[in-house]
Amino acid sequence: MALNDDIHLFTEIPLFRLLEKDAVRLLAFSAETKLLRAGDILARAPGSLDGGNLLIKGSLAIFDNPDQIGNAAQIVRAPALVGELSMIAQTDFVGSIVAREPSTILRISRAVFHRVLAEYPESAQKVRLALLDRLKGISRELQPLASV
Repeated sequence: MALNDDIHLFTEIPLFRLLEKDAVRLLAFSAETKLLRAGDILARAPGSLDGGNLLIKGSLAIFDNPDQIGNAAQIVRAPALVGELSMIAQTDFVGSIVAREPSTILRISRAVFHRVLAEYPESAQKVRLALLDRLKGISRELQPLASV
């Protein structure tokens, strides 16, 4: 796939739309393409994710357990970003992520994402503020539960 096609796929993800154009270009250039067959396991507990995975083709099943028992908690279809917070900080994973069909991901390592944010501080500030807003929203949703 051409770099411009990858850049377009990145801009379909809200987090990446916050970034400056050159920052997105660098991410797209630095991302590692990984092809998955149906049934391939992308992640399984115990373990941690060390980056994000931009699903550009196919679909993934996310299970709440490492053994893929029962129905998937979520089905993710392209284009989607799996492991967003793993691009920022170490994230322990408690379940499993399995390709439901032949799928393609662009893997964005934490090191690459940090390097891009360091080179583009305006983008880093936008990401920080967006994540802060999301955390405030989660906090508001949990507030009524804390007083029970």
